[in-house]
Amino acid sequence: MVEFLKNAMDWVLDKESEVAKKCVLKPEEIDEQIASIEKKREQLRKKFEEEDAEFEHILKRLSIIKAESMKCESK
Repeated sequence: MVEFLKNAMDWVLDKESEVAKKCVLKPEEIDEQIASIEKKREQLRKKFEEEDAEFEHILKRLSIIKAESMKCESK
């Protein structure tokens, strides 16, 4: 599915490029698209950072639990 969406987006961008070369597409319209994509990108980065922080927390806790369980083996 991701590959399909990537191909579809590439096709759309190719068509927009053709339209821009014919001077039909206004730079302001492209600026709006750029701003929209940058906003979405920032949202995804924030979400990734939050989820990555949660994984880091879980990994630290698991490391502590593992260290505690290893103490039992040495007894």
